Amino acid sequence: MFLMVRNALSRLQDQSMHMQEATAIQRHQKQTPNFHDKYGNAVLASGATFCVAVRAYTTTQTGTEWILFPVGSVTPKEWRDQ
Repeated sequence: MFLMVRNALSRLQDQSMHMQEATAIQRHQKQTPNFHDKYGNAVLASGATFCVAVRAYTTTQTGTEWILFPVGSVTPKEWRDQ
């Protein structure tokens, strides 16, 4: 049992050393902007604008009767004998 714990701890230490080396290397590299850095906010804003425009068109132009509070407005049909 002791050997398993010691082996696991040594593996964790090795992994943490590799992670520290990788982050140190990444810090020294020049960061270039990717697609999300360049266009992320524009894509988000255009998507939100599209959704609002579709919602506005749907609620004003389609002639749909919106029932905001359906309790009491729906009455059950009578059962018919066949």
